[in-house]
Amino acid sequence: VVVMPMTQSKEKIDSLELFGAELHLVPATSYDDPNHYTHTARRLAEQRSGEANGAVWANQFGNTANRDIHYATTGEEIWQQTDGKVDGFICAVGTGGTLAGVAKKLREKNPKVSIGIADPMGSSLYNFFEHGELKSEGNSITEGIGISHITNNLAGVEIDKAFQISDNTALPYVFDLLKNEGLCLGGSSGINIAGAVELAKKLGKGHTIVTILCDYGTRYQSKLFNPVFLENKNLPVPEWLKID
Repeated sequence: VVVMPMTQSKEKIDSLELFGAELHLVPATSYDDPNHYTHTARRLAEQRSGEANGAVWANQFGNTANRDIHYATTGEEIWQQTDGKVDGFICAVGTGGTLAGVAKKLREKNPKVSIGIADPMGSSLYNFFEHGELKSEGNSITEGIGISHITNNLAGVEIDKAFQISDNTALPYVFDLLKNEGLCLGGSSGINIAGAVELAKKLGKGHTIVTILCDYGTRYQSKLFNPVFLENKNLPVPEWLKID
C-alpha cells in the first residue's frame, strides 16, 4: 500500500500500479494539514492493523532506523571509497536519513568534515539552518526532497552551510550529464550536484566533496525531458531537446 501526492510523476504512478501496489493518491498539502500523505498513511495503517493480514506503517520520516542504516553503510562506504580523504558531504533532504546518518559517520572519522544541505525552492530547510526559521519561498518541480518540518531523522544534525538551489541552476547539470556522460538522472541528483558545486566553491580548491546521485531521470521523463513542460514552467531547455 502506497500513499503519495497526486502531483508525483506519471512514471512513478504507472510503475507502482504495474507492480501491483494499492495506490492512494492524495492532494499535495503542507505537513501541518491532517490530509498530508504522511498522516494519511499513518491513519490507513492504523485502520488496517487489526485486519487478518495486519499492517505496519514504515514511517520513513520518523523511523530513525533510516538514519542508522546510512550511518552504518552509506557513510562507511564513502569513507572507504575516498580513503578517508573527504572534506565535505552535501545532499538534499527528504526524510533526512541519508544526510544525518552520513554526517554522523564522517564526523566520527574526522570532525572537520563540512556538512551541507542542498535545498530546493519551496522547502524550508535553507531558511531554518541559515536564519533559524522554518520558512519556504518559491517552488520546484523536484519530487521527494524539500520539507517544511524537522523530522526525527534530521533532528540534532549540525549543518555547516545550507544552499538554496533553484531548478534553473540544477537542471543544466542534469542535461549535461545525460548529453555528455550518458547518465540519465533526476531532479534530486541535479539539486545535489549544484549543492556540491556551491560547497566546493566555499571550501576552495583542493578539497574533495561527496554527494549522492539518487534518482533516475526515467522516473520523470514526462517532466524533465519534455520541452513543452519545461517551457511552460519557464525552465531551461537544452538545444538538443528543443522541438523544431
